[in-house]
Amino acid sequence: MTNELVSLILETLEEIREQEDMSVLVAIDAETPLFGRQGVLDSLGLVTLVVTLEQKIEDKFGSAVALADEKALSQRQSPFRTVRSLADYAAGLIERERGDG
Repeated sequence: MTNELVSLILETLEEIREQEDMSVLVAIDAETPLFGRQGVLDSLGLVTLVVTLEQKIEDKFGSAVALADEKALSQRQSPFRTVRSLADYAAGLIERERGDG
């Protein structure tokens, strides 16, 4: 499931990039930093990613998850560090919501 989520996040980042005309972004992959000092998104871009991704996860996996809740924001290592860390975090939320985890 994590690989599917990585693809979904990358697809969403490309959409944001096109909408915001962010042609300065380098190629993005699973290890691309999302937010922070070297991240490709500012705070508004991160909000856009989270909202769009939550809807896509619900559409694709049938799971309603909150990616930017208190748990995510209080973690020692932010799930918004890289594309892969966000995919891992989302996969865990989906599994818990389904009762698999």
